[in-house]
Amino acid sequence: MNTSPISYKRHRFPPQIIAHAVWLYFRFPLSLRLVEELLLERGMTVSYETIRRWGKKFGPDYARRLHRKRPSRNDVWHLDEVVITIAGRKHWLWRAVDQDGYVLDEIVQNRRNTKASRRLLTRLLKKQRIAPKRMITDKLLSYGAARRQVMPHVKHRSHKGLNNRAENSHVPLRKRERMMQGFRSPGGLRASSLSSPLSVTSSSHPAHSAPHSKTASTASRR
Repeated sequence: MNTSPISYKRHRFPPQIIAHAVWLYFRFPLSLRLVEELLLERGMTVSYETIRRWGKKFGPDYARRLHRKRPSRNDVWHLDEVVITIAGRKHWLWRAVDQDGYVLDEIVQNRRNTKASRRLLTRLLKKQRIAPKRMITDKLLSYGAARRQVMPHVKHRSHKGLNNRAENSHVPLRKRERMMQGFRSPGGLRASSLSSPLSVTSSSHPAHSAPHSKTASTASRR
């Protein structure tokens, strides 16, 4: 799959600093102001508002590049759903990860039923273009009903203890939710959830490294 390079045109700071700031924000449960302080200790003066804009602009793209891999018929899909609150209303975040813990897809829906499960599976097949060897879920009956409709030949194991990979993938999102005291809009949730692959492992840095002592001028407006 061809990928066009990320453009940093009209950004004052070097790509390494931008990538490092975004990685810090999504890798650890840090506030924007704490990331600002960490960068300042390394000689980089960047405002928290600039870091917020960087995360919104570059975070999802970094995550997609880190976890792009070729689908295989031997893949195992772990599916799970978790309740979240957006602007005081209950929603469900449906997520699929593979056997390595990489997020394959996720979707926010206001239902927890067969129709919602079927929508997730349909999106996954369209995106992956190949069915997995097996899918693993918790004991929600909607998964089995949706699988029989969408991919009846795929093996299905339904056991809560086997689905730790999918459940663990929600941990960074939960930390971000507590830190932000809830999500105020779907956009705020997307910024956190789409960039969650940056939180899978500390080695998944989107850039080689940030300079240890880089004196930057005042924060860019971008």
